Amino acid sequence: MPQRIEITLTENLVDAEGEALRHKAKNYFDIDIETVRTIQIVTIDADLADAHVETARSEIFTNPVTQVSALTPLAVDFDWIIWIGFRPGVRDNPGATAVEAVEDLLHVKLAPGQAIYISRRYCLKGATITRQDAEKIAGEILANDIIQQWAVYDRSQWDPETGIGFVIPKVILDHTPEVTTLAIDSDATLARLSDERSLSLNPSDIPTIRAYFLDPAVQRQRQAVSLGDPTDVELEYISQGRSDHCNHNTFGGRFYYRDLSTGESETIESLFKTYIEAPTLALQKKKPWVVSVLWDNAGVGRFDDDNCYTITGETHNSPSNMEAYGGAITGIVGIYRDPMGTGKGSRLIMGSYGYCVGPRDYAGDLKPKLHPKRLLDGVIEGVRDGGNKSGIPTPFGQVMFHPGYLGKCLVFVTALGIMPATVDGAPSDRKTIYPGDLAIMCGGRVGKDGIHGVTASSATFSANTPAGHVQIGDPYTQKKMHDFLLEARDEGLIRFITDNGGGGLSSSVGESARFSGGCEIQLEKVPLKYDGLDQWEIWVSESQERMTVAIDPRHLDRFMALSRLHAVESTVIGTYTDSGKLHITYNGVTCAYVDLDLLTSAFPKWEFEAVWQPPERRGLSEPVLGTPIDMAGLILDLLARPNICSKAWVTRQYDHEVQGSSVIKPLVGAGQDIPTDAAVIRPVLASQRGLVFSQALIPMYSAIDAYHMTTCTIDEAVRRAIAVGGDPGHLGGVDNFCWPNIQYDPKTNPDGRHKAAQLVRACKALERMCLAYGIPLLSGKDSMYVDGHLPGRYGETHKVSALETLQFSVTGVIDDVRQCITLDSKLAGDRVWIVGMTRDELGGSEYYDHLGKIGVNVPTVDPEAFAEVYRRMADAIRQGLLASCHGVYRGGLAVHLGLVAMAGELGMTVDLAKVPAGDALRDDTLLFSESAGRFIVTVAPDHQDAFAALFADRPAACVGEVTQAPELAITGTDGKNLATLSVDAMKAAWKRPFGDLI
Repeated sequence: MPQRIEITLTENLVDAEGEALRHKAKNYFDIDIETVRTIQIVTIDADLADAHVETARSEIFTNPVTQVSALTPLAVDFDWIIWIGFRPGVRDNPGATAVEAVEDLLHVKLAPGQAIYISRRYCLKGATITRQDAEKIAGEILANDIIQQWAVYDRSQWDPETGIGFVIPKVILDHTPEVTTLAIDSDATLARLSDERSLSLNPSDIPTIRAYFLDPAVQRQRQAVSLGDPTDVELEYISQGRSDHCNHNTFGGRFYYRDLSTGESETIESLFKTYIEAPTLALQKKKPWVVSVLWDNAGVGRFDDDNCYTITGETHNSPSNMEAYGGAITGIVGIYRDPMGTGKGSRLIMGSYGYCVGPRDYAGDLKPKLHPKRLLDGVIEGVRDGGNKSGIPTPFGQVMFHPGYLGKCLVFVTALGIMPATVDGAPSDRKTIYPGDLAIMCGGRVGKDGIHGVTASSATFSANTPAGHVQIGDPYTQKKMHDFLLEARDEGLIRFITDNGGGGLSSSVGESARFSGGCEIQLEKVPLKYDGLDQWEIWVSESQERMTVAIDPRHLDRFMALSRLHAVESTVIGTYTDSGKLHITYNGVTCAYVDLDLLTSAFPKWEFEAVWQPPERRGLSEPVLGTPIDMAGLILDLLARPNICSKAWVTRQYDHEVQGSSVIKPLVGAGQDIPTDAAVIRPVLASQRGLVFSQALIPMYSAIDAYHMTTCTIDEAVRRAIAVGGDPGHLGGVDNFCWPNIQYDPKTNPDGRHKAAQLVRACKALERMCLAYGIPLLSGKDSMYVDGHLPGRYGETHKVSALETLQFSVTGVIDDVRQCITLDSKLAGDRVWIVGMTRDELGGSEYYDHLGKIGVNVPTVDPEAFAEVYRRMADAIRQGLLASCHGVYRGGLAVHLGLVAMAGELGMTVDLAKVPAGDALRDDTLLFSESAGRFIVTVAPDHQDAFAALFADRPAACVGEVTQAPELAITGTDGKNLATLSVDAMKAAWKRPFGDLI
């Protein structure tokens, strides 16, 4: 008989969760709620004695100081009740944690199939709330139908004795697992199977797959293990391995590139090999600190003699687009597993985020699955819980709004780790597997959640996208696994480790088996969340918090003992071999028997036509605009633009102090409210060495030319790192490409050739920038198909493609973090300098966008010239010549002079006539141009001469002075006052858009 515990806060305490809901209801839908009280419901579906349940209520689930609880429904006044619970099969993290707590306290073990489920009921008071309002709150704020169920009660429907009753979201599959053999008598048949099973097979791959299974030699080998036609396990394995998400077929494809402006043509055999791998390997030879790149889960750099750092980044777009919280938490805990699976394993030291979504106040006719407001809130909360609850600081991140992300949002996540330089006397970055090693799955169990995640990520989002690829990450389980695996590493027990990410066991075992040359896996040994999963589902499920580890059989007992000590489930699921085969059985019957080299050698390249037309040929031109008269009003309006204004409501939700390593915080200045250029952490607390981390996102320039979008994005990331004290000689990069579909189709993707050309040009720019700045690409990821088909007002659908987007992250070692500086002006009397040239480069700028224009004069980068400036800036910081340093980014000089003044809560005089500029520019061009390569620095009078000497032959000029009076006074090129803005007025404008969300 199930039992229930209900818990709520005492009446005298503020219900923060209820208040958040009340604010969201007003903010989202203008629904007025007087009060909300939140009740947590613990449903125990287990054979526990009443006394045990009472003990659990009082000792585990109730804080006697702040909470009240009962084993019957709590009597809380309401006008409406909303109940929210998970659907069957969805990961219930609090419920799983509750099981552990009950078992530990009561010294009992719940039987298989028994569980504890956590749900919520919200008691709403408000005289004007209607049923429609309550259902809107339930369905569009509190619950996502993909993963949750809900119910609404009014007073007449509510029975105070039974409450919600006993809702047991147990998965019951009346199904006997079986392997299905699939006939592939023609290419058309396999194509149909691909559609029916959501395999997302590329049409060019289909003949190769059929040829393999029809090969007489292969058929003879398969007959020996009682197989004929391919099984569902095998086709699922191949589809996972050949997905663009796993195999990077686009970046490894053949591009036929034509430039219509020059008439030149070229064939590029692989964007990855040509523009990413080649320059990185060349730089690795010149950079002794580069330890490992381009093959493992993350890149590895030398931190000091005793330690290496690891870094990687990726996106989690498709799942987040459907279930924002679940997709985002899965993305962040997933990227955390990559450093854990790099080399012999890293300790996690920080994470970061980058979100690209539609306008938060979108009110148009298109209907995305989740409104951008709700989507962004869910994404923020998912990454927050994934980081905060894992004990990993999140000191840096960015948010970008644009209508192009209505079709599919972008959720970038990055993770850094640190590991000893050697483990058990060998370099920690090296790992391999020997025949006879045991294959062990550690961590979570396998369920239907997360099936077809990588194939869904390799397709455009539509109404047919399978909801099953959404998962809910569990940071608690992963934290235990993290600590266990580090201890196992330090004892020399781990031969090889990798994470179960995209494709699940299919990818982790399939890829790791290449090191030994084969494997034999017994699928019936894989721990399941519930019975009834087919064999192919076990193989490809992306259920979270799992790692695959290879160990020497002699270490099995100690490995398992450590696993039990940390309360982590670990199971031997097979053995690595040198057979050349992926051999999978289930209860002794073969269900897959495939050559390991099939996925790496037999398939044709994907091919793309790429045709470039310069922006002028596409109808773009510079707008004809007169000089603004109200420059002060214009500056205030730009400060309030969504892509410039304060995002402190996001930043403050992330814990950056956990682990105690933060040096440069996410918000700096006198009021600790202005975003830093870059983060600096001290991962080894006994050392003054640090790591700088920065990233940049400027997708708006892609509307003109993705080449310059890429150069400016990389330049900004580098400048951000330099601005806080980064060493330009030790910077590694992480490139994360997110691109709309580039495969041309005259009906479904008529601009595919242009998007493909944009990708080629972006890769060319990436190579040039990395070589010029000396930045090896330590890691990276591509996520294609950033497109969506959204219903409109009349039921028609609209294809919405995102901007071609690159997030570029930079990290590097700082020898002494005590030399780092921040952007805030420090003292009145300090001189204000502008370093770098301002040009007529307003194309794609925030200024033009504010006026509804695009333009054509996109900012350009001269990396060789800029690199010398950055070396000198780093020298100036090391010599202690600067009081503050800040890069000039989105919005131009006006915005960033304002930020420096706001951060210092001091004033500033600026003479535009003294700003280094290539030509005689108008005042609005000087103020709002987004030319790359520029800094705003303040210099104490004592260091003025030394700083001037350092930059004597570079574009740099003293343009003003820091003042005690807190106002920014700008003089125009004609010598007259152009604008005077108080710091208070600027802060008010800058904080106004999202200020009430904190």
